[in-house]
Amino acid sequence: MQSLTDTYTLNNGVEIPVVGFGTWQTPDGDVAYQSVKSALDAGYRHIDTAAAYGNEESVGRGIKDSSVDRHDIFLTTKLWNDDHGYESTKQALDVSLQKLETDYVDLYLIHWPNPIKFRDDWEDINAETWRAMEEAYRDGKVRAIGVSNFRPSHLTTLMKTATITPAVNQNYLNPSDMQPEVTRVNAQYNILNEAYSPLGTGELLQVKALQDMATKYQHSVPQVILRWSLQHHFLPLPKSTHADRIKDNTNLFDFKISDEDMQTIDGLHGTTRLATDPDETNF
Repeated sequence: MQSLTDTYTLNNGVEIPVVGFGTWQTPDGDVAYQSVKSALDAGYRHIDTAAAYGNEESVGRGIKDSSVDRHDIFLTTKLWNDDHGYESTKQALDVSLQKLETDYVDLYLIHWPNPIKFRDDWEDINAETWRAMEEAYRDGKVRAIGVSNFRPSHLTTLMKTATITPAVNQNYLNPSDMQPEVTRVNAQYNILNEAYSPLGTGELLQVKALQDMATKYQHSVPQVILRWSLQHHFLPLPKSTHADRIKDNTNLFDFKISDEDMQTIDGLHGTTRLATDPDETNF
């Protein structure tokens, strides 16, 4: 039977646990610290944070103070928009490593492809950013590098100069927005689809079709949605700050959604919000 410690194999051979614990919107300090410890206690071995979340220090302390060895944990962080460019990327990674109290991260991502600060020159800036990330990969500071919120145009542009293909593209992926164009281009490059906000920031829990599905499968709505994500071979990153819900979100491996019901869930496009267009963000 599949479990939290099962892995996908990235395109560089590194193994990544099939479910991660997200920390977006988790406040720095005791809340982030305790939620990471609760996640590790519940069996998670994959923790996702970002410089922009402002909680790297608390996430790092939670990992350090847990009973789980650092080398048994897959840790992701992300480069924020203000730090794109060759030198800035190298410095930003060093700051993240310091805050996380670790000498390496397992995965480092470009958080957004087209920040407003670099909008006139995003292609060249991304190329320089990626060059710094490839260097960090070769130096052993990161075990894998990837991107987040990249659409096909951003990926194909990056690949003109990249010597290492991104291992991951982390996107807003859930029944309300499956972003088929994005997942299609990721498949072409053998890039893993990671799903942030897999529960639609909680909004999908109110969708009647999903509530009915949960009743049918005798599981919670979050469990059904996360199971759906796994059956699409996405890697969901559920987030919670409550120990009981953190634990509940791990009970995904004792049932399977039928093909017919998968299609029903696939048909919920636009039920809640859609992904943000990275070319139109104001940050």
